[in-house]
Amino acid sequence: MFDPNYKFTCVERFLKYVKYDTQSKEDSETFPSDPKQLELSKDLVEELKGIGMSDVTMDENGYVMATLPSNTNKDVTVIGFIAHVDTSPAVSGKDVKPVIHKNYQGGDIELPNNGVVIESDKNPELKDLMGYDIITTDGTTLLGADDKAGIAEIMDAMHYLITHPDVKHGTIKICFTPDEEVGRGTEKFDVKKFGAKYAYTIDGSTRGEVETETFSADAVVIKFIGINVHPGYAKGKMVNAQKVAARFIDSLPKDKLSPETTEDREGYVHPVSINGNEELTTCKFIIRDFLADKLKEYEDILKEHVEKAVAAYPGSNYEFEVIEQYRNMKYKLDEHPEIEENALEALDRLEIEPIQSAIRGGTDGSRLSYMGLPTPNLFAGGHNFHANTEYVAIQDMEAATKMIVTIAKVWEEKA
Repeated sequence: MFDPNYKFTCVERFLKYVKYDTQSKEDSETFPSDPKQLELSKDLVEELKGIGMSDVTMDENGYVMATLPSNTNKDVTVIGFIAHVDTSPAVSGKDVKPVIHKNYQGGDIELPNNGVVIESDKNPELKDLMGYDIITTDGTTLLGADDKAGIAEIMDAMHYLITHPDVKHGTIKICFTPDEEVGRGTEKFDVKKFGAKYAYTIDGSTRGEVETETFSADAVVIKFIGINVHPGYAKGKMVNAQKVAARFIDSLPKDKLSPETTEDREGYVHPVSINGNEELTTCKFIIRDFLADKLKEYEDILKEHVEKAVAAYPGSNYEFEVIEQYRNMKYKLDEHPEIEENALEALDRLEIEPIQSAIRGGTDGSRLSYMGLPTPNLFAGGHNFHANTEYVAIQDMEAATKMIVTIAKVWEEKA
């Protein structure tokens, strides 16, 4: 099916990309959140031009887009492939030093620095990587497979299609986005300019993953309002908003509805920040469930506990704001079953067992699907994202590259 003489370039490209420090910033008010992301994006523009892509652009917000024109007479649906340039703020992505562990034979993987060990008993997916060549860091940084592996695989797949015009495909759009890791990857994404009807993010983990379902998500901002008086004269007058907030947090269920006590298809409510003073204390929550209707139930539970805490401190008050974040992309993808079916067909041709899992989180595809671009998430091969134990197997990267090429072929054949 594939040219046996073709030398895959995804690993070579990946090892180059991880040398760029592209961490995004949580609390930045700029876009992208850190302009250092643009250094990689600018070079990707030149690389896309170099391999022969058309309409290569980078806009003022750092979105890199390009087109691979159709080479068939068929009227093929325009599809796209998307990955993100930024890495997580959780662990440094500066001065990444990749290490290749050839022909993995099982057991723990010891990294050169900081005494970091990838323990096999805590990483059961390693058992499926016997004989593979595994890329890690030296233990001092994350690797950046999330999602520079996806970028490299998309780039290599486009290179393969360009150098093998006998492989027929429709028009293909690609986009490399900033700020996915801080939840802003689609904030300024121009769906109309992108020009695809459907897309795939290449940002998943284990070989074979086809993710068409995510959490639905809301944020809740709760402001506890107290009465501040000089503490020397506060008797009978002060109502400390921090104490109201503390009572509220402590009253929440401890054996359910928390990330640390839920799994599989269970939802949760999760406080992500608390800050303030005697007069005003703000608590921020994220609310998650696969069923959108359940979010309202959780929000009502929160409000009930807020009101009880406020009632315990006469004179205090509160404000309760719900902010819709994203919805389970399954609702939109179910309207277009051919998107998932063609991905599964590609995996079948490659003899890769599909893993159809629900994501206990969200992807850019969640928002894009509701912006008019239905977009499931496919594997890129990386594991232990956002940690200095992050790793990816070379053979899985090549498999992801083949998957992208094969998806393009499937769409053309079924046109």
